Amino acid sequence: MCSTDDELDLAELDAVRVYSLPMRTRFRGVTTRQGVLLSGPAGWGEFCPFEDYSDVDSAPWLRAALESCFESWPEPRRDAVPVNCTVPAVDPERAHRIVADSGCRTAKVKVAETGQPESADIERLVAVRAALGSSGAVRVDANAAWDIDTAVRRIRELDRAASGLEYVEQPCPTVPELAAVRRRVDVRIAVDESIRRAADPLRVAVAEAADVAVIKATPLGGVRRALRVAEACGLPCVVSSAVESSVGLAAQLALAGALPELPFACGLGTVALLEGDMVSDSLLPVNGWLPVPRRAPTPSPALVAAATPPAETQHRWLDRLRRVHDVMPRHDVEESE
Repeated sequence: MCSTDDELDLAELDAVRVYSLPMRTRFRGVTTRQGVLLSGPAGWGEFCPFEDYSDVDSAPWLRAALESCFESWPEPRRDAVPVNCTVPAVDPERAHRIVADSGCRTAKVKVAETGQPESADIERLVAVRAALGSSGAVRVDANAAWDIDTAVRRIRELDRAASGLEYVEQPCPTVPELAAVRRRVDVRIAVDESIRRAADPLRVAVAEAADVAVIKATPLGGVRRALRVAEACGLPCVVSSAVESSVGLAAQLALAGALPELPFACGLGTVALLEGDMVSDSLLPVNGWLPVPRRAPTPSPALVAAATPPAETQHRWLDRLRRVHDVMPRHDVEESE
């Protein structure tokens, strides 16, 4: 295991641990989730930007991890939050089993997977609805895969297949496209990437383009900054994870716990997507609910040791951590201008 302050030049950190955990199912093109656990005076944080994020794009992820290490989170307004289960682009039988085993009353279903026919989405949604029953809520996430006309057609088809969708998340890439789709369909539109990958998430105008804002503490720079983004959006919010271990997921739960209102179930049941965890008492939903923690759980030394990758992978992540740390001051200055 790697642990050093001097090599990383990150002042006052107590520990740095690189981890690698396999995914149960391919998700967002990822089969192995990797990142770095950091420890500071206030507790543990997690730095785990996806591979396709640049160093500047990854800076908010490090800021969020350091917030957990050095600061307390805002006071929670609730003790627990409802969560959805997440259904990757799997076959109908697997989709049914994921939902049935989850105990959740809301399911988020991935659609528009590259290489899969449109019929696969229909079959998956039918299976999810069967597992939930008529009273459960079904939402879908297209990860900005469609143009306007395709989105309108697919949303109508998927709405029928699911016997009603709660909302469709990020059907198109841009805010103007989302607004155009919203005018033509009766299903709520949720916005995710258009907020968290914006040049300035605090200034993105999404009120006319969406009905729901999906916010994530990790890529938005921490719990406090995500709260400001939620307020700036002016929309009902759903807190969703970045597929972290329980260490990083705790910050997302702190965000959900601190929001003034929480009208929808949150996308925070994602530790179930991992084959293992970094803590012995994983943050897994019980009957569709997760508790709001006051700080991140402490990693288990045995689990950290078991998830420690080869030296080459450790060095790659430590080098990435150094680079992202180096761009953080400049990134912060540019962001505030």
